[in-house]
Amino acid sequence: MSPSIFREKGYRFYFLSNEEDRIHIHVTCEDGEAKFWLEPIISLALSHGLNPRKLNEIQKIVEEHKDEIIKAWQKHFSKR
Repeated sequence: MSPSIFREKGYRFYFLSNEEDRIHIHVTCEDGEAKFWLEPIISLALSHGLNPRKLNEIQKIVEEHKDEIIKAWQKHFSKR
């Protein structure tokens, strides 16, 4: 199961349900995918097929939605 948290500018932001405890978000679009850590600071964990411009754009979106992502993470993973 991979619940979508939100979509913005053609990107889908989501979690994978069998994840580790460290808060992070997965992102996909038609060009590729990425994973960003949210703790201890927002940082790129990995990416495939995305250029630096797109990665910067995604990171800014993650920064803008950080609180929303963390709340969604806590709600989703409290069910485990």
